[in-house]
Amino acid sequence: MSKVQIYTDGSARGNPDGPGGYGAVLHFTDSKGVLHERELSAGYKKTTNNRMELMAAIMALEALNRPCEVDLYSDSKYLTDAFNQRWIDNWVKNNWKRGKSGPVKNIDLWERLLKAKASHRVNFIWVKGHAGHPQNERCDQLATTAADGTDLLVDEGLDA
Repeated sequence: MSKVQIYTDGSARGNPDGPGGYGAVLHFTDSKGVLHERELSAGYKKTTNNRMELMAAIMALEALNRPCEVDLYSDSKYLTDAFNQRWIDNWVKNNWKRGKSGPVKNIDLWERLLKAKASHRVNFIWVKGHAGHPQNERCDQLATTAADGTDLLVDEGLDA
């Protein structure tokens, strides 16, 4: 099983009704032992920062062509906590409800993320800010680039 490091970021640009974008950087070694790096980003309008973080993770996982062992780095505590503290398991068991309160937000994306990670072994790692992970800083730059337009900027032919 291939090993991949994914660094993600999403940005609503401080305005849920304005432009936003998300990006990812993937590091992996091919079958010949050569280290590769791929950058992906996409623009999206009228959404929130949490949705951007989810979309960045989904886009990166969906770009993998075969099952991989993935370390997914995110500065979104919301995303990493949902998987590391088992919120997601409880949400599914409770039919996407937060205990006795209202429904979980972003169900469409959570379901898509569960599907995207199903064939991989994914370890979600919270990166507090960008300390110690300079690649995550590049993800922030990708998210900003994506936020300035709605063009999908994907390096095709990803074969991790």
